[in-house]
This record gives sequence, C-alpha cells and structure tokens, in this order.
Amino acid sequence: MTPSQHALNKIVVLNPKGGCGKSTLVTNLAARYAQYGTSPTIMDHDPQGSSIAWLRRRGSDYFKIHGIDACKPSMQATRSWQLRIPSDTNNLLVDSPASMSHDDLRRLSSDATNLLVPVMPSAMDIHAASRFIADLLLVAKIDRRERKLAVVANRTRKNTKSFARLMRFLDSLGIPIIAVLRDSQNFVHAAELGIGVSEMPPSRVRDELRQLDTIISWLDAWPERRAQLADQKAAQSQSASSRPPLHTATLSSA
Repeated sequence: MTPSQHALNKIVVLNPKGGCGKSTLVTNLAARYAQYGTSPTIMDHDPQGSSIAWLRRRGSDYFKIHGIDACKPSMQATRSWQLRIPSDTNNLLVDSPASMSHDDLRRLSSDATNLLVPVMPSAMDIHAASRFIADLLLVAKIDRRERKLAVVANRTRKNTKSFARLMRFLDSLGIPIIAVLRDSQNFVHAAELGIGVSEMPPSRVRDELRQLDTIISWLDAWPERRAQLADQKAAQSQSASSRPPLHTATLSSA
C-alpha cells in the first residue's frame, strides 16, 4: 500500500554536478523530519548509494527512517514493488543521480511537490547549475507559477567573492534561495555516524539547525502554494468567461 498522492510530500533533490551535496541535504532533511515524527522515506536513485549507505550506518536507537534502494536490481520482485512507499510515509526524499537523461528528469520531477537544487559557489558549479535549471524549465516543463523549485546555497563561506558571485547568479534566475548552508565539518561528522546534524548536541549546530528548519518550513508550505495557484487559475478562468464576446464589425457598401 502506498500513501495518497494528494498527501505525500515528494521532495526531489537534484543537480547533475557530482559532489554538490545532494545526499547530505537528503539525509539531514530526513533526520530532521524523523525528529518531528513525520515518517520520512529516502529513495536513493544515485548509483553511488550514499544515502542508503548512510542509513546502514544509522543506529537503531535513532528515529526510524525507511530506505528504498532504487538502483539495486531485484530478480524476486517487480520494479513497482521494489519502489513501493510505506503507507505511513508523509515525506519522501529522493536522492537523484548525478547524470540524468531528459526522460529521467521528466520522470523524477513530474509528480514532485518540491524540487531542491543545491549549488556550490565555484564557477564550474554555477555554470552547471545554470544549464540544469534551464533544463528543468524548458525540458521538464516546470511551471514557475507552481513555486515548487528552490535553490539551497551549499558549503558556502559568507563575505567571500565566490559567495557574492553565487548570490548574484541565483538572484538573476528569479528562483528563491531558501537557505545558505555554511561550510561546516558538522555535516561530515554526522554523515560518518549515520545521523543528521540535528541529532548532534544543539550547542554545536545552532546555525545548521536554523537553516534546516528554514528549508523544512518552505517544503511544508507546498499545499498552500498549490491552493494559491489553483485559486489564481480559477480567477483567471472566471475573468476570461465574464468578458463580453467580441463582435466583428461589418462593412456595408454605399
């Protein structure tokens, strides 16, 4: 049994550039959601399997997170059975592969409620992100009006030239930057233990917690954004139907 598509918050984290922090973002959001008691599930489509490996390192005394290894071949089960989502899942976090075809991009993003693109401040990362976001808008046909696409600035150090360059680039896209995750060893230490930074001593991770909760607040607002778009479309449709019909003027000969 799978959860209702109307209630499931499907969060897809994607960027074709390897090493940009997709798995770090997925695992830390999952850990934070688990602390809130919202039954998260991680679906790992990345052949590297970093998120699944993180789950295997996770101790049984921490909040439970379900994992689905989407890259693992199975001879005993159908593909749909292998990818089934537990019925109590409220938040599905999808770790996407670094390299995707256009068909894969459309498939992963089509029914997502949220799309997160982590971007690092190097020139190469900014260039790769700009091309990828263009693909999301033009190939995957992501409608900006849905407001389900956002950027997370990752591994940044404020007051640096690279950070300023990254912020200028993101601002030029007109896509919201919902959080800035600093370059912190806390994420490295947490990953080694199979935990999220939110499960470390709070005094060590105040800034990381604040940014993660900012991301989650934005992610959880997807029903309101969807309802607002539906209201806008209904108002536009009503406005169009209430307009008087255009009459074509006829010319008579003298």
